[in-house]
Formats: sequence, C-alpha cells, structure tokens
Amino acid sequence: MDTKGLLILRDGDDVGVVTISRPGVPRGHKIALRDIAAGAQVRKYGQSIGVAKSDIAAGDHVHTHNLAMDLAEREHELGGSHHEQPAPDGPRPTFRGYRRANGRVGTRNYIGILTSVNCSASTARMIAAQFPQAALADYANIDGVMALTHTSGCGLVSESEGAQVLARTLTGYAEHPNFAGILVLGLGCEMLSVNSLVEGLDLSPDTVIQHLTIQESGGIRASVRAGVAAISAMLDDVNAFEREDCDVSELVLGLNCGGSDGYSGITANPALGWASDLLVSYGARSVLAETPEVFGAEHLLTRRAVSADVAQRLLDRIAWWKDYAAAGGGSLDNNPSPGNKAGGLTTILEKSLGAVAKSGQSDLAAVYEYAERIDTPGLGFMDTPGYDPVSVTGLIAGGANVVCFTTGRGSVLGAKPTPSIKLATNSELYQRQHEDIDLNCGRIVDGTATLEEVGREIFDLILRVAGGEQSVSEDLDLGTDEFVPWQLGAVT
Repeated sequence: MDTKGLLILRDGDDVGVVTISRPGVPRGHKIALRDIAAGAQVRKYGQSIGVAKSDIAAGDHVHTHNLAMDLAEREHELGGSHHEQPAPDGPRPTFRGYRRANGRVGTRNYIGILTSVNCSASTARMIAAQFPQAALADYANIDGVMALTHTSGCGLVSESEGAQVLARTLTGYAEHPNFAGILVLGLGCEMLSVNSLVEGLDLSPDTVIQHLTIQESGGIRASVRAGVAAISAMLDDVNAFEREDCDVSELVLGLNCGGSDGYSGITANPALGWASDLLVSYGARSVLAETPEVFGAEHLLTRRAVSADVAQRLLDRIAWWKDYAAAGGGSLDNNPSPGNKAGGLTTILEKSLGAVAKSGQSDLAAVYEYAERIDTPGLGFMDTPGYDPVSVTGLIAGGANVVCFTTGRGSVLGAKPTPSIKLATNSELYQRQHEDIDLNCGRIVDGTATLEEVGREIFDLILRVAGGEQSVSEDLDLGTDEFVPWQLGAVT
C-alpha cells in the first residue's frame, strides 16, 4: 500500500494519520496500514484504540463506521517504571515574577473580587467595571481588577462534597499568588458566608484583603460605593509589588486541552510533554488534569507513579468517575465529542492516549483532588472534569501560575488571573485562527520543525509569558467568564 501522505506513529501500529487529504478521508483521520480482521484490536500509539466492527482492508478509512470501543480490562501496574531526567548543565533558567512574603511566586499582579454566592455576582461586576485598564494607567504593576463570579454558594448541603469543592476553589483563588489584593463580597445570608471564607484563608502576609456584605452595607448601590472605595485604597499597596528574577522551579504549569483532533497526540501534546519534562527536571510542578480524558490510558500513568499509593489514588478517582457517570445515565466511553470525531478521533481510548502525551515521560509524583493545593514538585495529576473552563478553574485554584492549552479544532479559552498559552495542533487551524493561537505545533507534521524544537519553543514561551509577555488570550482580555467552579451535589 502507498503510505505517501501518512504519518506512521509507531512500529506495529495498525493505522496511520492522513496528513494530506485523500478521497473520502479528511486530514487528521486514520487509514489502515494493513488488513485488520473483524473483532481484532486496532493499535495506535502502541496501544489498542478499539476493535474492528468488520473486516478492514489496508488503505481503508478507519473511524466510527468500522471501529468500536475496546472494553477489555487494562493491567494497572502500580509504579515500577521510572524516568530519570536530570536538569541540563549550564545556568538555570529564570523568569521575572512577583515574589510574595510567604514564598509563593506570582506571574501576574491582580486584584480580585471574590464572591461567596451568586447573589453578589452582579454587584461584584459593577465594582470591577469601575476599574477598566484605562483607570489603572497610573498603576503600571497592576494587571487588572477582576470579578470572580459563579452560580452557587447557597442552597448547598453545607457538609456535602459539592460545598467542600466550592469552598476549596474559592479559597484557592483567594490564596493564589497572582492576586495581591482581594475583596470578598457576599449577600449576607448565604450558606457559604463571607466570614467563614475569610477566616479559613491562609494568605500571604503582604496580601491586601477587605470584605463586605450587601445586606450590611445598605444594598447594591451602597455596596458598589463601598467596594470601589475598598479597592481604591488597595491600589498603591498592590502597585508597589515589582517583578524580580525567580528560579524556574517556582513555576506551576497547568496542562489542558480542548477541541482535540487527530493531530493532538502527535504534535502539540507530545511537544508540550517535552516542555513539561524539562520543567520537572528543574524541580518545577506540572499538572495534568481531565480525568474522563485519561480513561483508558490511566495504566500509562499508574506505571509511572512514584509509589503504589499514588497510583491507587488515580485508580480511585477513575472508579469514582465510573460511578458518577453511571448515576447520570452515561458512561466514560461516550466521548469523544462531535468536534473531536470530525477532527479524526474515534474512541475515548484514542483521545485519552493522545491527551496523556501532554504529561511527557516524568514520574507521577502526586494525585490531587479538584482545586487542592499543588504542593509536590514534579508531575502531578488533578481530578477534574473534561469541560475546559471547569478543569482550568481547578488547576488555577490549586496554584497553577501558567496554563498551556492545546487545541486542534480551535479554542477561545482564557484563564485570568493566570496566563493561558494556546498551542495549535495543525497548521491549517493556525492559519485560520492565528489571532487566537500563540504557537503553531503543526509544523511537526509539516516537516518544518522537530518535536524537540517545538518543545523547546514552548518551554521558552512559558518563561517569557510567566515573566510578563502577554499571551493572545490576555491581549483579547479573555478569562473572566471562564472562572467556573465544578458544581457537585444536591441543591436544596
């Protein structure tokens, strides 16, 4: 069979990805490299991505019409496969960050208006609207004033998992080193009260904090006036922070993807994994997420776990998700999305195997609950949904001070107060949507750059953005509406 126009992923794979469209097979989709019998496993990335529904001849298009989910159990090795990657010789990389008094390092310098309940959301937005960028022209070191609004905070069972997740998320944002000033704003009668939030905070001593409630302040208009006064009083103190040289180990990188396609697992994701491995070699923290989108590939992570306990924590979260999906009348294999399928992904196994490539080859050092503080150097995993804004919100609540987001179909995600770097998996997307993308990883398939070269470009871009260079999403002022805490549990 003529394999011109194919990218053969690995010796022994049964399918290759079309890099030049051919009749009936769009770019990014798969064709069979050899004859495949009905019922046989079909391999990509050296792993099964499904079973053939019928006989497939070499050269045939392989997709939803002839490939089904492989339900065979995976063997989960609990640790035992370790990857040592010492830091390269030479000077250690640095970036220009904001060092807080508690030792944490921010990559941005924001003031946040944190709402304890949805009832205070409109008031928070009114306060933030009084501080557009033009009004901060005399405060060169302040990146902005943003309202952190959400749709919950009351009607929750106070001891429920949902209430704990929301409280952990709000606390994580309030404590984030990218905030130098915080105004906590509530209504006054909500379940998750302003006082309970403020009393539970472990803030850096130099974080400026104020709080108020609408009911005690005299209503919306009075609260807006009080809120504007409180933030105005913070401006000089927040502006006094200045960037300084910080070691690369102070970076906390969130790894995420959305709108994935058939190229994701062979261009942007492994290139990001290369950059992640380099960060980890310097002692930084890098965290993979989106539990439903590692389902079927979790065995590749458990074997890299530093201990059986860490591996078991990941398996426990996978088991929780199976029960959670079943309770909602679904299952974890009812993915990929329509957009993913249009881009060439067929089964959740294929999608997950490509998604895990973002984590590189490093040992798995920790597994975190949603929005839990990311405190262990090395590669970690955070339990989040696959829905992009909810997943990234959890990573930032955990402390991510840079996010890298790969996309093959196109994404418009922002992630204030943390800069989000968008990486295109294919050149066609980059050319079509270049104003929304920071870096084109499709050059790996085009043959104009190697995976290692693009990985190095991502690493260097992370350092520059951490040091103040604006990402595309920041230039577009995206990221406020993408603060979306995960909602769990009954609302009464």
